[in-house]
Parts: sequence; structure tokens; C-alpha cells
Amino acid sequence: MNTKENKIRKVLVLGSGALKIGQAGEFDYSGSQALKALKEEGISTVLINPNIATIQTSEGVADKVYFLPITPYFVEEILKKEAPDGIFLAFGGQTALNCGTEMYLDGTLKKYGVEVLGTSVEAIMCTEDRDLFTKKLDEIDAKTPVSQAVENMADAIKAAHKIGFPVMVRSAYALGGLGSGICDNLEEFTTLCESSFAYSRQILVEESLKGWKEIEFEVIRDKNDHCFTVVPMENFDPLGIHTGESIVVAPIVSLSKDQIDILEDITRKIIRHIGIVGECNIQYAFNAHTNDYRVIEINARLSRSSALASKASGYPLAFVAAKLALGYSLDQIGEMGTPNSAYTAPKVDYIIVKIPRWDLTKFVGVSRQIGSSMKSVGEIMSIGKSFEEIIQKGLRMIGQGMHGFVGNKDLEFENLDEELQNPTDLRIFAIAKALEDGYSIDRIHDLTKIDHWFLKGLKNIVDYAEVIKKYTQIEDLPLDVLKEAKRLGFSDFQIARFVEDPKDNMEKANLKVRNHRKKLKVFPAVKRINTIASEDPELTNYLYMTYGSEQNDITYYKNDKNIVVLGSGAYRIGSSVEFDWCSVNAAQTARKLGYKAIMINYNPETVSTDYDMCDRLYFDELSLERVLDIIDLEIPKGVMVSVGGQIPNNLAMKLHRQQVPILGTSPVSIDRAENRHKFSSMLDQLGIDQPQWQELTSMEEINLFADKVGFPVLIRPSYVLSGAAMNVCYTKEEMEEFLKAAAKVSKEYPVVVSEFLQNAKEIEFDAVAKNGEIIEYAISEHVEFAGVHSGDATLVFPAQKIYFETARRIKRVSKKIAEELNISGPFNIQFLAKNNDVKVIECNLRASRSFPFVSKVLRRNFIEAATKIMLDAPHSKPDSSAFDIDHIGVKASQFSFTRLHKADPVLGVDMSSTGEVGCLGDDYHEALLSAMLAVGYQTPKKGILISSGAAKSKVDLLDACLLLKEKNFAIFATAGTQKFLGDNGVEATTVDWPDEDGANNIIDIMSSHTIDLVINIPKNHSRRELTNGYKIRRAAIDHNIPLLTNARLASAFIESFCTMDEKDIRIKSWQEYK
Repeated sequence: MNTKENKIRKVLVLGSGALKIGQAGEFDYSGSQALKALKEEGISTVLINPNIATIQTSEGVADKVYFLPITPYFVEEILKKEAPDGIFLAFGGQTALNCGTEMYLDGTLKKYGVEVLGTSVEAIMCTEDRDLFTKKLDEIDAKTPVSQAVENMADAIKAAHKIGFPVMVRSAYALGGLGSGICDNLEEFTTLCESSFAYSRQILVEESLKGWKEIEFEVIRDKNDHCFTVVPMENFDPLGIHTGESIVVAPIVSLSKDQIDILEDITRKIIRHIGIVGECNIQYAFNAHTNDYRVIEINARLSRSSALASKASGYPLAFVAAKLALGYSLDQIGEMGTPNSAYTAPKVDYIIVKIPRWDLTKFVGVSRQIGSSMKSVGEIMSIGKSFEEIIQKGLRMIGQGMHGFVGNKDLEFENLDEELQNPTDLRIFAIAKALEDGYSIDRIHDLTKIDHWFLKGLKNIVDYAEVIKKYTQIEDLPLDVLKEAKRLGFSDFQIARFVEDPKDNMEKANLKVRNHRKKLKVFPAVKRINTIASEDPELTNYLYMTYGSEQNDITYYKNDKNIVVLGSGAYRIGSSVEFDWCSVNAAQTARKLGYKAIMINYNPETVSTDYDMCDRLYFDELSLERVLDIIDLEIPKGVMVSVGGQIPNNLAMKLHRQQVPILGTSPVSIDRAENRHKFSSMLDQLGIDQPQWQELTSMEEINLFADKVGFPVLIRPSYVLSGAAMNVCYTKEEMEEFLKAAAKVSKEYPVVVSEFLQNAKEIEFDAVAKNGEIIEYAISEHVEFAGVHSGDATLVFPAQKIYFETARRIKRVSKKIAEELNISGPFNIQFLAKNNDVKVIECNLRASRSFPFVSKVLRRNFIEAATKIMLDAPHSKPDSSAFDIDHIGVKASQFSFTRLHKADPVLGVDMSSTGEVGCLGDDYHEALLSAMLAVGYQTPKKGILISSGAAKSKVDLLDACLLLKEKNFAIFATAGTQKFLGDNGVEATTVDWPDEDGANNIIDIMSSHTIDLVINIPKNHSRRELTNGYKIRRAAIDHNIPLLTNARLASAFIESFCTMDEKDIRIKSWQEYK
């Protein structure tokens, strides 16, 4: 096959960088698929992606990997060095698209003779630029929302009257959906416009289509103009809620075939007119009563929806799009005339739902309402035969403590009508409550504008719960009731709760239902989804389980080579692509050793749910019930619970109690490490130091303990009412206020209080052991002192600034713990170190977030080693020189505060970052500067604003400020900081606090963009300090000015950009670091 007449020998693929809200794991999946397609063609591949935790940046995927920022400067340097023939822009989300488009427009790509493969940049720009988009669609009479761009208030009001209320307002150059919203009257309109004009010189006033249906298509088109839609999808939520925030169902269930045909015709017309070759996503607003429609947007790149559509249909859109970009046509992909051909749209006989996962409790001050700006951090996909089944399965999968649509406790809504009309992340459960309270479907529809079709399905669930409740003994449940309950998606847990509702041991009741069900022969059926363009279509097992069918699609026979790997579920704050890397590596290592790898996971964004990655993929729940269902059929040699983060780890003991063989460390040891009482007494017994802590049940006890250890203290309530689950309190008043407002304290809900060490270093020990002996290890340190969650901290490996003696003690303590718990497999211990004193904070007997990072910096795959050990395969212990390396890696965190209106962007003991990058360098400054640039910081060119908080952080920042002075940076500072700097020979311009009336108000200075770096170190927690500090931090985020809130990280960053320039960063691929 000629790829563009054989001109293309080397291709550069732009990745997507760190995971953030709106751009997450789906680009690891699409990029990996593209690289796989290129590899099949024998084309040499170069990838730039600083996200070190991804699969696409692993050995054997791309020929060369650059862990560098995805910016025009670095991409151009790589073009100079690598001289590729072509470039892929569509596989790295908005980051890659924006970077590539800029380089096309300024002539850089032309200068190096690099061809953009796939959809042309002109076509991409038609879809990205609002004006071009509307003009282009007007040419073929395709309707777009009536919209007018205005630049002042008078024109805005005129436009609003012309269009008619309600109207939608959007900022034309919006930062994360800033200043967008829907207004019902003139008063709301003027208020919103005033704030929008503060951010943007131009705003768009559009007709509001709120309440219309939102419909999406994924379309594929080749060079021969063969074009079709792959999976038509509809949003459960009406327009007005961002599609990334919506529950999505596929195929479309609430429209007639004629209505779908109307939209498909328009879709093909548009795609042809714009000239897209490859894959593209198109979103419509549709009024089902009048068949009126508007085209809302088109994405001429792979997107979140295309990953979902690929998993929903077995049609790998990214892989096919990459082949089309190389000049293939659809009839040449997969075998023509077979179901494996990419030439026709896949047929589906099932239904899927995607549900977003939010983590809004992690952010202080953020509103829980969902709307036109995206806030969710992950998603799940659930497959089945009925809407009732998939919605219940899906609500269990998001992992927020829910057991399905019904049967959830502790959910109270003060005002149901308000909750239904103005949705929050809990809206679906508000619908359950409304149905239970007797609301009619029509009333719920009027409040939510959700289609009757869906509401009827949800009512079926609520009605059937009443049927189940009539029984009081699990043994009395008749066959037909049990079957129907399972068909409607009720779990064994829900049934147990509705029938017997035991107050103590739900696990026992849960298993009772299971045994009764097995006695009555009520089992789920295993169904297989046909896959397109897969390597061995007849051997590809893409499976799901359902009670909507009786027949299994595959036959089972005992095979002692079966290994089950439990995946990591929905991405969330604290568990994301790094655990996907771990589970994929475990599955691949098991396959290399001759085992059959069976993966269970339900996250559509991931590589682990790509059916070519394992021998069998169960796209299904990671609940005890479903895992046992699969184990009953597969009878595996063992199950791996240590590579998928916390979800599998929590199942270890439950599976162990059901005699399931767990590979690696014994679940009894896992329990000893997870249970803080058992772990603590083990440390005492081994003579290992730990911060003092106590579990307390009353305010008196808490005050006594705090008096004993002194402030600050770290508080972890077991029952949280609002806000973060952990808090560091610096004074007695602060502690009492926090416990009063945010948590319950009682015998039933004890609170754990620990001493909190200030100015202590936090150190991570990642390792792999075999029968209690450590085989591989990595010691890394945090740049920030303890008090910043390890998932948010900046990590340096190998550790640069710890005493030799500290490192020795850490190894000694880790050795003792590994022996005592007889660890076989991966583990991680977190230490605090201060003047050579070492204390253990926690120990996890599973792979940790930093495993891919240390594995790639060391070039030693820790998960491969761990898998070999867990499967008793030969694995030799490396000699100690393997751990001495000349280069350094820095892992920096990516925050998504721009997306989270009103959230306070300050770091604390609860994690709030959504992603990370890892960059390498020959020295510390080089690695740190690359990593900071990769998460979006820039080297300041204008001024720097410093408000440096308490005396301690003022001193911490002094050396860095002296460097800034030497480099002639303009420094602005708040009064206290300005005086301190002046006394120490650093000139700074004083600025006024936000609540002061001065000519030099901080907020005005930030609006005028005279500053391009803000350093704000929170001082104390008094009201005024919090509000002023909050206003400064929030303004920095809203004006897109880089912000640092930690003195140690700020100093490190300043030292780096004062020591070297972006141009001094060497353009070295991962393969060149020996």
C-alpha cells in the first residue's frame, strides 16, 4: 500500500500534555492508536508529550519520545533535529491542535517541509473560528445559532432585544467558559455582560436553545468521499449543560428513525462541504417537536466523544483516522465484506451510557451547579440491554458511594424543585427522590426538560424497588422477581438492602442474595461486541455482562494460565492515567510470560479498555459481585489487585474471604497496612517512628490531645459534611470552627487527630519486593515541605537534597516493613524527614502514582518486575549501580482551577491536581524548568507580584528575590513584603490589597496585564487575609496569569529561570538519556 506514494518515512505526533478538565485520558488512547497505525506501516515515529504516566510514552510504542512542553518553540526545535516528513495534529486534543495551527499559520511547518497529514489546517480553522464556521455553514444553508458579536453595552442590549430573551452570552476569547451563561431578562443580561466585558473585549449574544435536545454524531470520511456516521449519541441532559458534564446514551433512543435521518443527511453535507478527511465530531441542538435544529459545534479532531464512540461500537476511530491520514481509503482497512471491515458502520444490539465523575468536594468554594463550563474529572461507560440496567450499573461505577439509582442513604435535598431545575452533580439522585416522593413524569419533565423516554425508564426502577420491598427474607424472593430485578440493573447489594436492610454487615447479606440467586440459576450472560480492523478479529474478546439475555457468546473451559487484572475505574482526583499505565504493563507482561490476561475495567478513556491490549476484556463493574461472576467463569490462577489503584486494593480482603487466589502480597498484609490501628501498632512493635496520632470521639479529648502535641494538628473526620476531608488547623479557634462547620464528632464518627510537623521534607519510597526482600526501589523527594498532598507536590528523582544518613535510614526502615509484611509485588511508603529523623506517614501495598515516573526516569519497568514476581517467573535482582543515574526527573502537577469557578487555588493536604507531567534534564534546573513550562507556566517577561505571607516564607523567598533583582525584573509587592524586601536591598513597588482604596490596587494591576507571574503565599487563616488572598489568587487564575502559592516551589522556579533560559533546555529524547 502506498502511503502518499511512499513519501512519508517519519511522522511527528503531538501529544496532549498533562491531564486536565476537558482533556484527559482519551488522548492517551487516541495517540496510542495513531502510533500503532504508523508502526504497522513501518513509518518511523517521534512523539512529543511531557505526560510521563501515559502508555504512549512507554517503550515500544513510539520510536522516539520527547518529554518536553508542547509549545511552538519546542516543536520547532524537534523539527530541526528530527526532520520528519509529516505531522499529526488531531491526536493530542486542543493543546496539539492550537500548537500545530499556530505553526502552520506562521509558516514554520512550511519552512521545514513538514506536511500536515489528515484533515487540512484550513478545514480545522473553519471549525475552530466562530465567524468562519457560521459563514461556511451559511453557504449550504445549514442552521447555526443566531448570534451577534458586540463590543459595548449599548450594542449588546440592542442585540438582545433583536434576538429576544432568553439569550445566551459568551465571551469571544473565553478563558475556561468565563463569562458565559443564559439570561432570562434584561437585568440578568446587563449584570452578566458587565462581568464578561471585564474579561473580553468582544462578547457573543446568541439565541438560547436551553431545553432543546443535544445530539452528537461521530463521522468518518475518506479521500474517495465515502462517508458515514459511526455512532449516533444523545445527551440525557438537555442543552445548557456541557456535553462533558452530561449523561450520554448511544444509540439514540428517544428520536424516530426519520428524525435521525434528517440529522445524518445534514451531517454528511457539512463534512463534505468543509472537506474533512478522517474523523470528526458534530453536535446539534434539536427540537423534537418541530424538527428544527442548529449546528452547535464541530471538532475536526479526535475528542472525548470519539473515544467513547470507539468503545461503544468496537470501531477504533483513532486508528482508522490515522490510516486515512496516511492515504488509505476505508475499503482498505479491515477485510472488505466481513464484519471486521471499516467500510460500513457497526451494528449494535445493546445500549450504552456514559456518566461523568465529579470531585467537587475537593475544592474550597466551588459551586456544585453544572452548566455550560466543564468541571467533571472522569467518566465511565456502562453496557447492557436495557436503559434501566445500564443507568444503575453506571451509577455504581462512578465510585461515589452510590449503589445504583435507588437504595442510597444519606441523600437529602432541601428544595427538590430547585435541585431539578438548576442541576448540580447530584441531579440524577434528585430525580430518584422526586419519583419516590410521588412527582409525576410530566412535572419532572417540566422542571428538567429531560425526555419522557428516560424518565419512564427511571420510574420503572423506582416502582420495582417497591415490589422488592414487599419481601422480608432473602430466601423468599421468587425466581421471576429476582430475574426482573436483575434485568432492571439491581445489584445483590441493593436487593439485600431493600429486603432485609441489615444494620451491621452488608457483605454477609450481599453474599446471601448471591447464593440464593445461584441456587435459582439466575446468572448474567456474557456478550461479545464485534470489533473492526482488529488484528485477529476471531480472537478478539470485547465482552460485557447483562441480565437482558440468557446465552453466553463465548465458551469457557478451565485454563490454569488465566490471570485477572483489575483496572482502575473512573479517573478521579488521585487516581488517573498512571494506574492505567500500571494495569496495561501488568497485562502485557503476563501475556509475554505465556499467560492469558483478562482485564476488568469500565473507563472508556483508557488504553486498558482497548480490546487489543489483553486476551479478554470485560467492560464491566469492578464490584465484588461482578468480579466474582467473572471469576466463577474464568477460574483464574490468580487475581492482581495491586496495579489499579485504590478500587482493586479495597476488594482484596473481600475476595480473599471468598477464597479467591490473590497474586502477590497476601490480603492479610494489605489489611495490616490499610488499617491505621494495625499498622500503627506494627510500627511500634518494629521500633519505627511515626507522627503521634489518636482517634478521638469528643471535643474535650481533641483539645487534650492538641495541648499535648501542640499546634498545628492534622484532622481527618470520618464523617464529612462539606468541604475537604482533611484539614491542618493552626489554632484552637480554627480547629473548633472546622469541626463545628464541616464534620460530625461522636462515638459513631471518630476523628483522627495527628501532630503535624512543620518544615519537614516529604520523601517517597517506591519499590518492588519478593517474599519480603526489596528487589527494585526509588527514593524521590518533594520540593514542597509536608502539608502539600503528595499528588500535588513537585517530585524530584533521584532525591537531590536529602542527607546521606536520611537515605540510609529510609532504606533500613523500608526493609523492615517489607520483611514484616512479607511483601511480594509493588509497594510505596511515604516518609517525613527532619534533621535526619525519619517518620513513616503511610504505606500502600500497591503500585503508587509515581511508579510510571520513576520507572521511566530509571529506565527500569517496576511493574514488569512486580508482575514477574507475582507470577513466580524468574527475575534477577539488579546490582546496585543500576540505581545510579546521571540525569534527573521532575514531576510537576497540572491544576484545572480555570475550569472551577470560584474555587480557591491554594494547595493543602487534600489533593486537587488533575494531572501531571514528568520532564528529564541533565541537572535539576533544566528538569524543573521543563516541567514547569510543560504545565503551563511561562518565564516572566514583564513584572512579578509577590505577597509572601508569614515571616518564615518571606525569608524562604529572599534569595530568589535577590536573583530577580540581579536579572532586573520589575517586582510588585504588598506592603509587608515590600518593606521586608526593601530592608534587604530589593526594590519593589507597593501595591494595595483588594479591599483598600488606593491608586495601585492589585486587582487593577492584574487586569492591565502588567504582571505575568503571581506569587501569593497564604499567611494565616484570619478572615481578611483569606478574602484578600483569595481575591488575588482567583484574579490570577481568571486572568490566566501563572500563580504559585508555595514558597519552596516559587523559589525553585525563580532559581531555574534565572539560571537558564528556555533556549538552554537541551532537546534530548528519552532514548538519549542513558
